[in-house]
Amino acid sequence: MVTFGNLKRNYFSIKKEIDEAAERVLNSGWFILGKELESFEKEFANYCGKKYGVGVGNGTQALELALKSFDIGKGDEVITVPNTSPFTALGIIESGAKPVFVDIGEDYLIDVKKIEKAITEKTKAIMPVHLYGQACDMAPIIEIAEKHNLVIIEDCCQAHGAEYEGKKVPVSNIGCFSFYPSKNLGAFGDAGIIVTNNEKAAEKIRILRNGGQKIRDDVQVIGINSRLDEIQSAILRAKLKYLNKWNEKRREIAKNYNAELKNFAELPIENKNGKHVYHLYVIRNEKRDELKRYLAEMEIETGIHYSIPLHLEKAFSYLGYKEGDFPKTEKYAREILSLPMYPELTEEEIGKIIKTIKEFNTK
Repeated sequence: MVTFGNLKRNYFSIKKEIDEAAERVLNSGWFILGKELESFEKEFANYCGKKYGVGVGNGTQALELALKSFDIGKGDEVITVPNTSPFTALGIIESGAKPVFVDIGEDYLIDVKKIEKAITEKTKAIMPVHLYGQACDMAPIIEIAEKHNLVIIEDCCQAHGAEYEGKKVPVSNIGCFSFYPSKNLGAFGDAGIIVTNNEKAAEKIRILRNGGQKIRDDVQVIGINSRLDEIQSAILRAKLKYLNKWNEKRREIAKNYNAELKNFAELPIENKNGKHVYHLYVIRNEKRDELKRYLAEMEIETGIHYSIPLHLEKAFSYLGYKEGDFPKTEKYAREILSLPMYPELTEEEIGKIIKTIKEFNTK
């Protein structure tokens, strides 16, 4: 069986360091808001080229808190895309704001040309999603934001280490990451972080994540309980040292897929001004469901990210969208298929995946 992911292999590849990190915390007797978190916040912010990092409970709460740090909430609108995880929209909704969707381009990322048409007097922010491991075209997005006095909150939850014009995301002032276990940099549970150059925003997020307290029993604002714990921080510190190496391995696997499958599927587009880190390797095929079944019969697991666009999900029906509103998103949702993509895939497994897809297309 070729599994879609294999977190066990990842753990065993650096087991000694992970075990030592966890044991260090257990021996310390300090588990929340301690030195491991402080160190990881600095190390990851530095990795991203930012001054400040604030560890939180997960990526969704990172988006929520980032919006709240700019006083974005009830009555406000945030522009994003409908072809992402529901947690992107939930982060906006939990802040009190309303998600406003625009369609995507051929690279699955926000269509920059459609952003300005979606801006209203209620628009307060743009939330570009660096989907599948690739950075959005940020230069025009930044230009639009400056023109309309909007905040940019980058959803980097699938893009640890991705680059745009030589800079790691987030390219603008603030970005949010998830460390869900399957991410390029994954914790051993839920975890997230916000990185920024904005000292005021970072300080406000630190207060908001801790129940609105700057110090104990001094509740200044209504906050939430969203703190990245010490064990996860220690584990992430150990794994961060390997992130670039793991990302390069993902790129090698993608290069292999690209070379072998170019005549057998619609392959990912890697933008020339960026560096894709392939959190997911997504192909398109008009017979997607048949291909998925065939691969399953041959004991190859695949995924779909995402089969139902957000504007067609029942929970978001109140936003008032209908089928046909975002044609490219809807078309791609019927065709996309995520192949196994993780650094520990073997050459034999990659070969089997390629061979099986070729067989499906020639049978």
